Parts: sequence; structure tokens; C-alpha cells
Amino acid sequence: MNKTSVNHLYTYSRHVDEHDLCRLEMRAFFNQDTSENFIMSEVCIDPSRSPFIKERLDVLVTCDSIQEVAEFASTFADDGQTFLIRCLNTMPLGETAKLAHPDRRKMEREIGMAMPGEADLDQPDILYGVVQIGNRYLFGYLTESVAVWNLHVKKPEMYSTALSTRVARAVANIAVPHPEGVKAIDPCCGIGNVLVEALSMGIDMDGRDINPLAVLGSRKNLEHFGLTGKVTPGPIEEAPGHYDAAIIDMPYNLYTHVTREQQASILQAARTLTDKLVIVTIESMDDLLIDAGFKIQDRCIAKKAHFEREVVVCL
Repeated sequence: MNKTSVNHLYTYSRHVDEHDLCRLEMRAFFNQDTSENFIMSEVCIDPSRSPFIKERLDVLVTCDSIQEVAEFASTFADDGQTFLIRCLNTMPLGETAKLAHPDRRKMEREIGMAMPGEADLDQPDILYGVVQIGNRYLFGYLTESVAVWNLHVKKPEMYSTALSTRVARAVANIAVPHPEGVKAIDPCCGIGNVLVEALSMGIDMDGRDINPLAVLGSRKNLEHFGLTGKVTPGPIEEAPGHYDAAIIDMPYNLYTHVTREQQASILQAARTLTDKLVIVTIESMDDLLIDAGFKIQDRCIAKKAHFEREVVVCL
């Protein structure tokens, strides 16, 4: 039995098309990634921020058997709070196979019977988790993800070419993984998909767009979800101030008449506006980014059926 300092296990659920975007978000959050569907880190992230994280286990102890876990749980003080224990082996985790429902319930019961206090299956005061990874068993406090972004799918104003809520949320996290003290901007915000996700996660982000109708649509969408944010009309070249991070979903040549010269102007303006840029584009812009003075730090391809976008992180 090994008691641990606060360490966190995150489990992931993602579509195959989201694999690379998920790993880019992992790297932003944790400075590491994995092809597995779980990751351990000392960094604490609210699992509801990510469209891919399923849950976070704050590990209290690592044991060689469920009996050891139950022995550890038996030492808890009965402070009058109710509890519930959930086994996380509802899917394969790396090389550890999914556990059958009866086996998961057996693990939960064995720990619960040893733990002082009263179990509550409906509204427990404390939620615990237990998971088998290989031959080891991890036990601790469990925080489950709430799919907040699903509430944002239907908006009063919508564009067929706008980023999906899941991609928009991931991109906001990649740009601002740790929001405290960070000021961000989406200077080509359109109808505000990125703004909605960022503001709903407590990221301090302004919006701006050259199209006044898009600005009105973005404001309408923010108001619809009860979010407060500043959205200003005007081109990026006229944006005042300086920001820690910016996100640009580059206007597509496929749908608009944006020239390479206009794209270059947007990126050159972004270089003076922000320290960090996350750009979403359907075509390579490495040469324009380098010419504007950016250094490419990381990247991935975000897929949706046969449509691909490149997400590029620049400093």
C-alpha cells in the first residue's frame, strides 16, 4: 500500500477523429500526452472543461489488492457525511480490460462495507472512485465530467462553417489551459462559438469581428447562455491593447473571398496583438506565420468526416 501526495488520474472518451486534437489539449494541460485513454498528472484540471475527459480521480492510495484498499478505507473517520463508491473500469484502460458489471459492483461493495459512515446511492456527500490499472488498484476522490458544451450546440445564431462546440472548447483550452491572470481575444470571432466555450469555462476573453452582423450574432448567443463578454466590431488591424493569448479561426477561401495578402495582414496584426496564437485553418499557413514573426510550437489535425482543419499553436 502506498499513500500518495495529491496525484490525479484522468480517463478519456473520444472519437477516433478527435484523437489528435485530444492529445494536443493534453499537452496544453499537462505538458505531456499519451495514446492511451488515461493519463496521470500532478496538474489538477476540472474534467468538465474538456470535451474528452470523462472523470478525474484524486488518488489517495495505490494498493496491490482490493482488500488493501478496503483496509485503507476502514481507517476513515465517520464524520456524518454519506458516500458513494464507483469503479472506473467501465471501459478498457490501456492494457487493462473492461471489468464486467458484477465484478465492478463487488469491488465497490467490498470497500463500502469496510468504510465507516452511510452509503447513499442517489445524492452522496462524497464521491469516491476505485480503478484497476494493471495489477494495481487506485482509490481516491472522484470528480465526474459534466458535458456543459452539449447545452451550447443549438444557438440563436449559427453558421454551418463555424467550429463545433467540442472543437471550439478544445481550442479554447489549448490557447488558455490555465486561465488565472490570462487575458485572451478572439479577433475574428464570427457568431462566437469559441467565445461561448471560453467564457463558460471562466476564461477572460474578448471578441471582435470585422462583420457587424457577426458581432450582433455573437452578442445574441452570449446573452442566450447568460454569459458576459465584450464583443467589438472592427478589423483585427484596429484592435487596441495587448493580450496573453488569441484564437483565430481563419476565414476560409472556400467560403469567403479572403486573399493570401489579407490572411498575411491578419497574422501580422496578430503578432503585435498577442503573445500566443492558436490558429485554425483549412490550409497550411506556415510561411505566413513565420513571415509574421511567429514560432510554431505545436499542431494537430482536427477531423470531421472528410473535412480537416489544422490547429497550430504559435508563440
